[in-house]
Amino acid sequence: VQLQASGGGLVQNGGSLRLSCAASGFTLNYYAVGWFRQVPGKEREGVSCIKNDFSTDYVDSVKGRFTITRDNAKNTVYLQINSLKPEDTAVYYCAARRYYSGPEPLCYYGMDYWGKGTQVTVSS
Repeated sequence: VQLQASGGGLVQNGGSLRLSCAASGFTLNYYAVGWFRQVPGKEREGVSCIKNDFSTDYVDSVKGRFTITRDNAKNTVYLQINSLKPEDTAVYYCAARRYYSGPEPLCYYGMDYWGKGTQVTVSS
């Protein structure tokens, strides 16, 4: 069982990236998947989540710039990040929670599986 986050990199202010979260060893169809980010010295924060019914949630700081989608056929969840800002610099992680059907804002809690992070660095 594994989640693999990828797609990070170094981009300029205002640039875009698409992060991918690929699952292996299990089927993401029945899982809510969240994207989180962490900066050294700060707590990890949930930035976006998508439930298995495709409903989504975004933290206020990324609304209108981040888009989370899922492709169940590819067993992958994506995070499209546009209009990147230096404050978006962080390690981004994805995580999955089995059979979650509650309110979207609570989607970030009780994750069953975590992937290793991918670094996103935005230069000013």
